Amino acid sequence: QVQLVESGGGLVQPGGSLRLSCAASGVMRGINIMGWYRQAPGIRRELVADIGSGGSTTYADSVKGRFTISRDNAKNTVYLQMNSLKPEDTAVYYCKVNVPWYFGQTQDYWGQGTQVTVSS
Repeated sequence: QVQLVESGGGLVQPGGSLRLSCAASGVMRGINIMGWYRQAPGIRRELVADIGSGGSTTYADSVKGRFTISRDNAKNTVYLQMNSLKPEDTAVYYCKVNVPWYFGQTQDYWGQGTQVTVSS
């Protein structure tokens, strides 16, 4: 089955930057939408950004102008460049990919999550 391995999380000061990576393995064909979600304690998981196979992107209002999502289809990898980080960005960040499945259906797969902490 498809597995996603995330990396790049850590502790940074406000205003700092981090770059998250998520590499998918076991992909038989291409990947549809790839995205990043985050979840803080006591808060429901929310979409941060996603990117379609054609390169179209969607961002949460809270991260527009600060975060950039990109993908490398040859490596089946999605990235999230996070700049001007704020304490409210602190959360566990999860990668999600959507892949073609049988009978015209699609299947979602989730990464294990990586902790991002923004604190002085």
